[in-house]
Amino acid sequence: MVAARERLTSQTGTKPAFDRELLLAYAKNQNAIALVIPLLAILIAGVTSVWAPWQEVALWLTGVLIGNGILTILCRRYEQLNTRPTLNVRLWERRFYAAEFLNGVLWATLAFITVAPGDTSPVIFMFAVMIVILAMRTLTASNMPEAALAGTIPVTLAMIIRLAMVADVLHLILAGIAAGAQIFFMILSRQFHQTVLIMFGLRAEKDSLIAELEQAKAVSDEARRRAEEANLAKSRFLATMSHELRTPLNAILGFSEVLKDELLGKHQIAAYKEYSFDIHKSGQHLLNLINEILDLSRIEAGRFELKEEAVSLAATAEDCRHLLKLRANERGMTIRENFEPDLPKIWADERSVRQIILNLLGNAIKFTPHGGEITVTVGWTAGGGQYLSIRDTGPGIPQEEIPTVLSSFGRGSLAHKNADEGTGLGLPIVVKLMELHGGTFDIRTKLREGTEVIVIFPRARVMKALPPVPQESRPRRAGRAA
Repeated sequence: MVAARERLTSQTGTKPAFDRELLLAYAKNQNAIALVIPLLAILIAGVTSVWAPWQEVALWLTGVLIGNGILTILCRRYEQLNTRPTLNVRLWERRFYAAEFLNGVLWATLAFITVAPGDTSPVIFMFAVMIVILAMRTLTASNMPEAALAGTIPVTLAMIIRLAMVADVLHLILAGIAAGAQIFFMILSRQFHQTVLIMFGLRAEKDSLIAELEQAKAVSDEARRRAEEANLAKSRFLATMSHELRTPLNAILGFSEVLKDELLGKHQIAAYKEYSFDIHKSGQHLLNLINEILDLSRIEAGRFELKEEAVSLAATAEDCRHLLKLRANERGMTIRENFEPDLPKIWADERSVRQIILNLLGNAIKFTPHGGEITVTVGWTAGGGQYLSIRDTGPGIPQEEIPTVLSSFGRGSLAHKNADEGTGLGLPIVVKLMELHGGTFDIRTKLREGTEVIVIFPRARVMKALPPVPQESRPRRAGRAA
């Protein structure tokens, strides 16, 4: 709508800003050749004076210089006033058209300078000069085709008339060539004009895109600043509330465990024991949720520090399997191990590695149906790193839901139906911890066949045995002389 309104308010059908720029480009072109035109005119006058009366040549040269001076003054004046918002573009167009027409008429008078009867050489010279003038005026006024037409039509008509006055075949052919040259140069001028308009349009689009990018960057910077402030506020809130939440929760867990185990005596009502068991179980779930949220928040805030040490990936996996063995047995599951022998230790945070394995193995137990099988594999990668793979025979995950299960609090559709209660933070924490270790995380799944999750620690974290330090032989002390 805005572009259409601009074209309607323009006299040329282009954008108003383009009208100004076209006139400015025309004025600059004329100013660039302001000294070339007089020098060319003086050169032509010098050659013409060889066979023509010098009075006529001087009069022609004076008129051309005056016309060029008027056009130059107008162009320089327009360059000075171009930035004014109240500038009348249409008025300046008419002024340039008039100045071009005046210059065309003054140049055209060269065709009617007196020459010796029967001498055709001056006419041929005039024809060549007029063709040069046509080309020069067309190129310099190509931003304004109408101005180019006003400046070249008088020259072409004068040349055609002068050649027709000789009335022989050669000069008539030259007259036809002059007419064809006029048509050709006008088509060329139109093409130049269209090219300039396209260039201006592309430049305007570029400026618009730059402005939009700068605005988008400003909005992005502001959004990032607000996000950083919100993240900082969240971190402060969690740091403050972690103690406030855990203190009463520990009391709930402690007292509910006393009631659940009937340490102070049997319950008179059997339902109370069941209630205390539910309270204890809910408290443990809430504590796990708080711990996972705090861990994820610390990782995202960049405050999770790795306490790196030598860790055996296979031994840690074996410990985690032992911890979850009872839970797997309750579900009738079988956990198989496939560890490569003599694996060296890796340089990692032992607590983080343990948490990664427990989260992955816990998920496998949680999502695998009764009587299923889980395989834990630890071995070498092709690049010299070490990997841990946990494969189950569960329901699998649809491919379109993998981004969901890897997002915070995300759970797949099958998880809602088949799994125990969970927070949806296990896998996101694993991904973040592997990123902190410089490792990679991969998940491969097939519906109704199972899921395999693989974490890979890079080669740089695999510890190599160092060769023994050679013992330097100590020189023996010389015995005392008797």
